[in-house]
Amino acid sequence: MLRHDVPVRPALDKLAHQHGFDFHVIDNEMYWDERRAYRFTLRQIEEQIEQPTAELHQMCLDVVDRAVNDQQMMEQLAIPPLYWDAIAQSWHQRDPSLYGRMDFVWCGQAPVKLLEYNADTPTSLYESSYFQWLWLEDARNNGIIPRNADQYNSIQERLIARFAELYSPELLYFCCCEGSNEDRTTVLYLEDCARQAGQETQFLYMEDIGLGVGGELTDLEDHVIRRAFKLYPLEWMMRDENGPLLRKRRQQWYEPLWKSVLSNKGLLPLLWRFNPNHPNLLPAWFDGEKSLSEPGESVVRKPLFSREGGNITVLDSQQHVITQTDGNYGSEPVIYQSFKPLPRFGDSYTLIGSWVIDDEAAGMGIREDSSLITKDTSRFVPHYIG
Repeated sequence: MLRHDVPVRPALDKLAHQHGFDFHVIDNEMYWDERRAYRFTLRQIEEQIEQPTAELHQMCLDVVDRAVNDQQMMEQLAIPPLYWDAIAQSWHQRDPSLYGRMDFVWCGQAPVKLLEYNADTPTSLYESSYFQWLWLEDARNNGIIPRNADQYNSIQERLIARFAELYSPELLYFCCCEGSNEDRTTVLYLEDCARQAGQETQFLYMEDIGLGVGGELTDLEDHVIRRAFKLYPLEWMMRDENGPLLRKRRQQWYEPLWKSVLSNKGLLPLLWRFNPNHPNLLPAWFDGEKSLSEPGESVVRKPLFSREGGNITVLDSQQHVITQTDGNYGSEPVIYQSFKPLPRFGDSYTLIGSWVIDDEAAGMGIREDSSLITKDTSRFVPHYIG
């Protein structure tokens, strides 16, 4: 893995707006950062990223199979008992899943280590799949990178193929909350992939979902919603006023209810429990369990439902704070994970996001931040194989 400087396309702002990438700058700070790029060998991609992603995903599915049949595990995950039966039904009936993103720390020599699995509402999909590929084509054509360079990125093809597998004549809604350009762009992109696969689609803000006669969820025209993709966390849905309707399973949601196990930080100690000393895992444990860290080792404290780096705390061996972030998850139960620092390039720390589409490894995106904790505003940097 080599990071090097590359020239920025002269008309980047215009190009981004032309393609609907309206959040390539966030709060007047660069988000999409093509001043540099990461170069990988094909062997690094296939052996160090793709293969571990596939193996870890299967291990995660094994945890779901165990958890939905184990009351203690569901309690440790802090999933409301009201939904346990529905989650188990969702799993046993194999409700279809679409995608997910594993976050890795990798220093180029030792095996990648899984930091977490964003299995329900992962962000940076549009950047990883579409805009990063546009950069690759332009960079090859302009001689910035070798003309035979490739990219670890079959995300869009696999998304379209997956939507084709999930085809139904029933209307497929695409939903997110109002007020986020990033979420709206991601959902718009996914909706376009679904249309390319032959799906009939319609966009609907989560705030506009209504409750019709007989307890059916409806759109603004009072049409009953049967199938919907939502960029809205399952744990939020469970806390909403209409959350108990999830138990009736009248809608086919993407992602499905069983993803509430995988999108939970409690997945990390469960993975370590059933796969101790696995080369791609870090020791992790629930709050109140015996620490699995080595003497003198730093640890990371993570709320079970934290997203985009919220309320993450890195502690040294004496429980002193090394760094931490604010957020809305401070009152939730937590887990601990042994601390593995991200590799540093210049003044930036680098995180690899490895995408899973239809249960298969499909591509990656790279994020950089001046902090050890990657957040929603951390810069996205393109990569290539060459």
